[in-house]
Amino acid sequence: MTNKKKSDLTKKEKAWILYDVGNSAYTMLACSLIPIWFKNLAIGNAAGQLSSDAATGMWSLATAIVTVVVALIGPALGAVADRKGFKKPVFMTALAIGIGCCVLNGFANNWVVFIVLYVATKIAYSSCNTFYDSMLNDVTTEERMDEVSSYGYAWGYIGSCAPFLVALIFYVLDYMAHKIDPTVARIIGFLVTAAWWALVTVPLLKNYEQINYVDKEHGSVVAVFKQIFGTLKKIFVHDKKVLLFLLAFFLYIDGVGTIIDNCINIGTDLGLDTVGQVVFLLATQVVAWLFSLLFAKLSKKYDTVNLISICILGYFCVCVYALTLKELWQFGIMAFGVGMFQGSIQSLSRSYYSKIIPAENSGEYFGIYDIFSKGASFLGSAVIAAVKFAGGTINIAVGSLTVFFLLGFIFLRMADKTKARTDVI
Repeated sequence: MTNKKKSDLTKKEKAWILYDVGNSAYTMLACSLIPIWFKNLAIGNAAGQLSSDAATGMWSLATAIVTVVVALIGPALGAVADRKGFKKPVFMTALAIGIGCCVLNGFANNWVVFIVLYVATKIAYSSCNTFYDSMLNDVTTEERMDEVSSYGYAWGYIGSCAPFLVALIFYVLDYMAHKIDPTVARIIGFLVTAAWWALVTVPLLKNYEQINYVDKEHGSVVAVFKQIFGTLKKIFVHDKKVLLFLLAFFLYIDGVGTIIDNCINIGTDLGLDTVGQVVFLLATQVVAWLFSLLFAKLSKKYDTVNLISICILGYFCVCVYALTLKELWQFGIMAFGVGMFQGSIQSLSRSYYSKIIPAENSGEYFGIYDIFSKGASFLGSAVIAAVKFAGGTINIAVGSLTVFFLLGFIFLRMADKTKARTDVI
């Protein structure tokens, strides 16, 4: 048990937290309605349209492209953002691209244009998150990182419900009541999400100041990548604490990301009602909000690694429970179980990582962190696909993710027992 300071949130901390409230609206839309809108545009018998299987494959390909692109550019953009005075402008550029493409996505009536704009939005959104995560060192102290990071996820979950409810209402008016044109419903959903994302980000743009930075010239592209390879070498050769944590994170966040990315597919495979699934996912946001607030309070008194360990064990139990999943109400219980630990495992991982890396290189290090995060989700989806192709059920596929949580738990405890080597980084 550790003693952590207790005090009110500062203006900078509140502004940082609010960005999570803004971008979480797009996360919610991307996990629920956007895949449905894409399939509505793509599936059909007309020229240029796809079969259901082909549409699913195209969506998976788009997700893979986003994963690869973000993994390749994340560390480089982070390294550039670490230069004095660069982080805010680079963040604003990615933000403008993301919000702009999100607006245009709503007006796309062709599935090819739709998925291209989705990929562009998702890449910009992910880049924003890399810069945003690295800002944590600038807006708060090490003693308060767990609490502030947890509040970001907590208020992000509940805040995302507001614009998503609007999008969901118009979707229901289209899908169930047939009272509105599908194109209009889709446009409103994207517009409301983009507007929310933009407006709630304003306080961060006004209050953020880059305190930690690398005070040297930007340099060439070759120099930037040479620096990244040098940092990776230092991590793999010298800083075993960071390395072991990244391995642990890669393993346990694999299960987290896979469950989030495949939540709709899980229910669809079981033949569950789509609207019922979306409603449960919306309710799960409230559960995630409450438990993220709870873990924020617990982080003031208890060790970060122990709290992350609890979250990992919670997910392990969820995957075991998935073996019994058959009905919509059981899907709801599983969704609530995920919500209990979803925000906390991500927020505490983010704050723990912030503590063990050099603050002045936080952008670069969070770019590397993002590689492990995105790569994990990709691998987990591949495991589910392999189980399905082998003739297994979706229950067994989700249950197989327990191995990632078990190994992640082991590597996390190993990382906690390893001393940091800040002298070499």
